[in-house]
Amino acid sequence: MKVLFIGDIVGNVGRAALRKALPALRAKHNPDIIIVNGENAAAGRGITAAIAKEFFDWGVNGITMGNHTWDNKDLFDWIDDEPRLVRPANFSSESPGIGSTVIKAGSKKLGILNVQGRTFLPPNDCPFKTADAHLERLKRETSCVLVDFHAEATSEKIAMGWYLDGRASVVLGTHTHVQTNDDRILPQGTAFLTDVGMTGPMDGILGMDRDAVLHRFLTGLPSRFVVAEGDWHLHGVLAVLDEATGRAQRLEKIRLTETSLAMF
Repeated sequence: MKVLFIGDIVGNVGRAALRKALPALRAKHNPDIIIVNGENAAAGRGITAAIAKEFFDWGVNGITMGNHTWDNKDLFDWIDDEPRLVRPANFSSESPGIGSTVIKAGSKKLGILNVQGRTFLPPNDCPFKTADAHLERLKRETSCVLVDFHAEATSEKIAMGWYLDGRASVVLGTHTHVQTNDDRILPQGTAFLTDVGMTGPMDGILGMDRDAVLHRFLTGLPSRFVVAEGDWHLHGVLAVLDEATGRAQRLEKIRLTETSLAMF
């Protein structure tokens, strides 16, 4: 099974990048299932029903979220009716929506689990113990499971990779928006990358307008962050999984720019 995962999609620039790049990515990699992280898709904060529909219309099979899950309040109106979108499973038990699901595409089945870290992020239930509980259920339906660990600290992400080695097929970090260079297959067959990177404005700071971010760093005063404009870049990974065992066979990083797409 080939799984294409696209990192944090930021605002209208990120959405445009996804729409323009998906045909070329499909043609080159022929993925069976496409998953995107959509927690920054609506002006950098959260997601709307209209944006989720766009993603699904473009061929995306599943959407993961993160710490900006609740930033668009209309999500409360539709999240319980959309089984292809998962928010962090270790949010409060009172939270609407689901934290894991099984995505089906033809004869292929992929479990997806979303958990959020606790280091430098708001307190939530233990992501490690939460992963234990969800993996047990998901593995009863499919041997292949992808975990989106939305976390700030690289140490916490790497710890999760080792903790789930041999139990998840793929553990991918999101949230920090910079693609790392530590992609590998761990000893028990789990593909791991500390952070997939982001999809959105190339010349912003983590997707946000530079001036606002620099103002905060230089003055220590609050400033309103808005999504930057200009050329885009797209980061993702292609994971090739053994459907019988759930072990990863290959993990390939993807990086595209608006300029390089023409030569892709």
